[in-house]
Amino acid sequence: MDYNQYIEIVENYPKEGISFKDITPLMNDGKAFKSAVDEIVEFAEEKQIDIVVGPEARGFIVGCPVSYALGVGFAPVRKEGKLPREVIKVDYGLEYGKNVLTIHKDAIRPGQRVLITDDLLATGGTIEATIKLVEQLGGIVVGCAFLVELGYLDGMDKLKDYDVLTLLSYK
Repeated sequence: MDYNQYIEIVENYPKEGISFKDITPLMNDGKAFKSAVDEIVEFAEEKQIDIVVGPEARGFIVGCPVSYALGVGFAPVRKEGKLPREVIKVDYGLEYGKNVLTIHKDAIRPGQRVLITDDLLATGGTIEATIKLVEQLGGIVVGCAFLVELGYLDGMDKLKDYDVLTLLSYK
């Protein structure tokens, strides 16, 4: 399917000079969204996934239907202070500062095969931090899947050691 027709480009959002790739038209179209989820599920089935992990919030949108279709669990990665039980955390750099991501300490068991999902791969900082969390818990990241990749931001450079699926790429 040509997913490009389901991505709305919004210029100068959220600030001047940014060309925002809005995935909500894809999500609004049942056939297109199902097709995208099905492609990720097919990618994941070959990897014998035990659990899907996704960073907030759009990683939930992609990861939850994938985990449901695979019949496996889903573990959320959230910003600091958003998860109610004991967590591990990792600091990661943003363009203008730092952020902290967390995951429940018992979300991943050692040796579990993990698929990480998100809507968009940009600079790769969020996914790199998510990988660190999974690996600290002993999980094995066997794949990463994204609806959209912004290739011009070089996020794929941080994922060279991982099997990655992107459904749509902007170079």
